[in-house]
Amino acid sequence: MGGGSAPRIREEHGARILSEMRAAFVDADSERPTDERLEAPEGIFLEVDLRKGANPESVLERKKDEVRTGASQKVDDEQTRVALFVPDKSREVVESIIDEYTNGPLTEGNKPPRQGKVEPIEAVRRARIETFWTDDATALPQDAHDEIWWEVWCFKGMEAQVKDAALSLECIVSEEHYWLHFPDASVIQIRAQRVDIELLLFATSGIGELRRASATPVYFLDSDPDEQIEWVENLAERTVWPNGDAAAVCLLDTGVNRAHMLIEPALATDDALAINTAWGVSDDRGHGTGMAGLALFGDLQPVLEDGREIGLTHRLESVKILPPQGFPANDPSSYGSITQSATALAEVNNAERARVFCLSVTNENVSGARATTWSAAIDQAAVGTMPGDEEEAPNRLFVVSAGNIPSEIDTSRVIRNEDAPIEDPAQSWNALTVGGFTNKTTIDDQGYEDWGAMADAGDISPFSRTSVTWPQGRSPLKPEVVFEAGNRALSPSGEEALDLESLALLTTAEDDNDPLRPFSATSAAAAQGSRMAAMLKSAYPDYWPETIRALIVHSAEWTPNMIDQLNGVDRMTDRYDMLRKFGHGVPSIERAVASAENHLALVSQNEITPFSVVKGQKKFGDCHFYKLPLPKDILEELGEQDVRLKVTLSYFVEPNPGRYASIDAQRYQSFGLRFDLKRRLETERDFVERLNALERDDPLGAGPAGGDNTGWRFGPNSISCGSLHCDEWVGPAVQLAARDVIGIKPVSGWWRDSAKNARRSSRYSLILTLSAPGQQIDLHTPISNIVENRTEVEIEFD
Repeated sequence: MGGGSAPRIREEHGARILSEMRAAFVDADSERPTDERLEAPEGIFLEVDLRKGANPESVLERKKDEVRTGASQKVDDEQTRVALFVPDKSREVVESIIDEYTNGPLTEGNKPPRQGKVEPIEAVRRARIETFWTDDATALPQDAHDEIWWEVWCFKGMEAQVKDAALSLECIVSEEHYWLHFPDASVIQIRAQRVDIELLLFATSGIGELRRASATPVYFLDSDPDEQIEWVENLAERTVWPNGDAAAVCLLDTGVNRAHMLIEPALATDDALAINTAWGVSDDRGHGTGMAGLALFGDLQPVLEDGREIGLTHRLESVKILPPQGFPANDPSSYGSITQSATALAEVNNAERARVFCLSVTNENVSGARATTWSAAIDQAAVGTMPGDEEEAPNRLFVVSAGNIPSEIDTSRVIRNEDAPIEDPAQSWNALTVGGFTNKTTIDDQGYEDWGAMADAGDISPFSRTSVTWPQGRSPLKPEVVFEAGNRALSPSGEEALDLESLALLTTAEDDNDPLRPFSATSAAAAQGSRMAAMLKSAYPDYWPETIRALIVHSAEWTPNMIDQLNGVDRMTDRYDMLRKFGHGVPSIERAVASAENHLALVSQNEITPFSVVKGQKKFGDCHFYKLPLPKDILEELGEQDVRLKVTLSYFVEPNPGRYASIDAQRYQSFGLRFDLKRRLETERDFVERLNALERDDPLGAGPAGGDNTGWRFGPNSISCGSLHCDEWVGPAVQLAARDVIGIKPVSGWWRDSAKNARRSSRYSLILTLSAPGQQIDLHTPISNIVENRTEVEIEFD
């Protein structure tokens, strides 16, 4: 400021700063975002220049008034530029401080009051995006529609608000696993245009700083082995390792190198097994060890960057099912029995432990369009009826990779995802089949700076296979979900494609002296899927495998890229191909936990008897009906505003892969289930009668319409295949208020024609969640009150 504290200079300085601040308030108010997708902001950001040596926090922050500082950067040798958030309710407080400095009586030391709060301020103006940018100035996008990955530094506790706003603007937000957390800030990676980031800045009030997101595995992989070991040692030291009786991911793979310091504490010597003891249990191929790191920690890149304590709630088991080098290869026709033998071996070794099986071995170039002995063996093991299982054998969850598209260098030879069928045994009805998507588009491998990513952020991974070419109505919908699987790079000419380290995930290597390696494709995706399943099993030990599968699928959401592709097709039947490409989207452990714990969700585990025998005649058995805990008064008040009801139904079938199974799904499944929602104009009795037994011979479970049933994203015909059915209804709240009963009905299967099995019962899991996208309304309290009196009615038809 260059003045001292003489009255005239004090008054001039104070008046100028106050005038600049008020002008900045007016300027910022005139530019407030008015996008209907976002909430109105509750304050504004200022750009404040402080003189050299001033501490931004001590000068500017007032925590009790929620006045807080964001990005700070040196403008020149004399000034520091600071982003300052001022809530609307605190403007008078801030102005009064300047006024007191300007006009208040001098202190006993003959100094102005609030001197330390005002004199360091050199200038005040409305904040701009440049105010928040602390990276290289040349890296800031200049065009409003330039799109990059941004590091969005959020004020602590405001991450969810920023994420929700970004999603409302159809930006791509990284999975929460990739967020970084520090004492004063959390960092979210968001892919967006500059114009959208500017909206987020001034509409959420939750962003303090911006940088260009540039972290990739290359930083760690280019380090020498000693540096890698230091990174790994640091992570091992801040990891809280799981108890010996914790749930486990059981890897059916090439074995695991348990000497690795990120694996050894979670994989006991006794839990490393092999179906052939002559093979040993170690990993000489590297694949199983790479799977182990991802199954424990997920992608190691953000975990190594984050300095926080990491708590693991699940362990590892390993059963080596592939021979090491020098031994004969397995007979492909024996993989069904090998998988079941490996399953039994793990359970005999520790019968009490809960586990999730992870299988990323597939029958290369063998399409899963029809059931095989391998896929049927997995279905048999999942439902607890494999040879050697006792009558009360447990059901089991298998997470299986979809199989990989070959990494061709010549792009003319690259196979489209839609033309690459998922490989055997990923067609298993009862398994959770995992495909791949990718958010990895940043390339920083040396020498490849001018190459681009093959897949856009949020799109299917170039490695991932699909079931688009499978026949509709006979094959299950696969994959059910997608996890990060990495990307590939395209040359500037578009004629070459390569697998680069910066587009891969980071995981544990088989050589513990060189402990990190890149890892990609659907194996990586399956490892992450099994990790999520084991985390849920640890958190909810009473939940069945069917329920864990349902929670994962129910938590999945489509990325903006996927939604754009879905909206690009006109017919409901065309959406079917989208479902066989992306599954139900990208799962989230946070959303899955919310579904498990939140009263906005209904989670039911129940048994049903699909068929009955009455006077010697085999008929359909139970239907189950659930009265939904809908707050009708609130829904009616919302009127024509949209709400969303998401439904997931999961059960395991007993397979019968006979000669007719490939042409008639009912010959393969022991039974099937479908869900249906009461129509708006139906009475409950009409709804019950519509779901009666005479209408359930249709393998798609269609039957009479019962009135208008529009509003489903995919529709009952599209989701009828397999043993997991998931869809969401979006429509006017007032219509949903009248659709307050859901029914679960059996459809045909081979049990019905078997006198021995016609009276058997089986389990299912049902999950429903209600949300009001874009509406600031409390649904939790009224639903919580209703759910305590929730009732279920079971009706048997004679």
